[in-house]
Amino acid sequence: MNLFAHRLSPAVESALSRVLEGHRLSRSEASPLAHASGADLQALVATADLLRERQVGQRVTYVVNRNINFTNVCIKHCGFCAFSRDHRTEEGYHLPDDEIMRRVQEAVELGATEVCIQAGLPPKMPGDTYVQLTRKVKSAFPRLHLHAFSPEEVLYGAIRSKSSVAEHLAQLKEAGLDSLPGTSAEILVQSLRDEIAPGRISVAQWLEVIRAAHALGLPTTSTMMFGFGETPDHWLQHMELIRDLQQETGGFTEFVPLGFVHDEAPMFRRGQARAGASGVEVLRVHALARVFLGQDIPNLQCSWVKEGPKLAQVLLGAGVNDLGGTLMNESISTAAGASFGQRRTPTDFHAWIRQAGRVPAQRAMNYTILKEFGEGEVSELPLDAVAEGDNRFGSYRELTLSDEHRFLHPNKATPATV
Repeated sequence: MNLFAHRLSPAVESALSRVLEGHRLSRSEASPLAHASGADLQALVATADLLRERQVGQRVTYVVNRNINFTNVCIKHCGFCAFSRDHRTEEGYHLPDDEIMRRVQEAVELGATEVCIQAGLPPKMPGDTYVQLTRKVKSAFPRLHLHAFSPEEVLYGAIRSKSSVAEHLAQLKEAGLDSLPGTSAEILVQSLRDEIAPGRISVAQWLEVIRAAHALGLPTTSTMMFGFGETPDHWLQHMELIRDLQQETGGFTEFVPLGFVHDEAPMFRRGQARAGASGVEVLRVHALARVFLGQDIPNLQCSWVKEGPKLAQVLLGAGVNDLGGTLMNESISTAAGASFGQRRTPTDFHAWIRQAGRVPAQRAMNYTILKEFGEGEVSELPLDAVAEGDNRFGSYRELTLSDEHRFLHPNKATPATV
């Protein structure tokens, strides 16, 4: 018996019926879903959960990884970013080679299969910075998956090295890069990008980088920021671009909605943004993503850093099948005011997943399953033994206040080199 049918708006009932029959929805067909509330939202969530079960089953996956944000100094001044610092500030840092490699070594020793490296765009960066960093990490740890450099960074690297985007990506791949994070996307609507981050990588440039990466066999994730002042129809514009590109290249491994963390964001402090998404919006975005994208991008991740463990568990019933990574360090959301910590263990993930009635599994970046954990099976990685209060990984705040890795501008002194 359909518990929702007599309570649904005709447009929502029609759209959900079509997607359950295997049809891809157009933007106009999906628009009522993007605005759904009440019984319509309940039906959207239930449909997303059913599609999730059809498309990926009962597993909920995660990756054991570490984030390394090697500098917070950036030539851009994006309204949503509380992580970056101007080179003139006393809070600018830049990790030297030895510290980056120490962090990679520590991650490997704790059981990480992947490191994710992203950073700000430091002024006058040597053109071979990303290539040399990639080569150094992969030479020392050839079996470690290197997931690094946002499209914004790739574009900056190409500009600094006086090469094309495709040429720079080819150099990165030759040096050992395995995949790219599909960040710096925010909302792929140029008019909105011009408001929140003038001078940031454009929609056309973002698509160029991702398309070129996929052409070289470099898979990427895909992301969307929401909750800052965009409309639900903007979500669909963004998702449609992602879906069209996936049908063209097949290179996206997952889709990750990223709720806007407002507390320290410059544009919120200036009164130019909302105070993040409501819980209803978070639920709607994730369910909508499963319904609109699931046939083409079956893996839907929620950000436990941004949404917290309790809401992440709820989202497991709204189309989500992945919880992301253990991180060990998380600087970007933390700097913006996220309050749910920078590290979780596989044991934490297993508890959340089992409480939601699902099956935990550790994965690789490309969603190859490394280990599925049956009832009563536990993770025995060294990371699980790191106590909650252990501060060995440090924090973003500590980095910004420390003189040890202070950024020095190339015009004034010898900079920390990467």
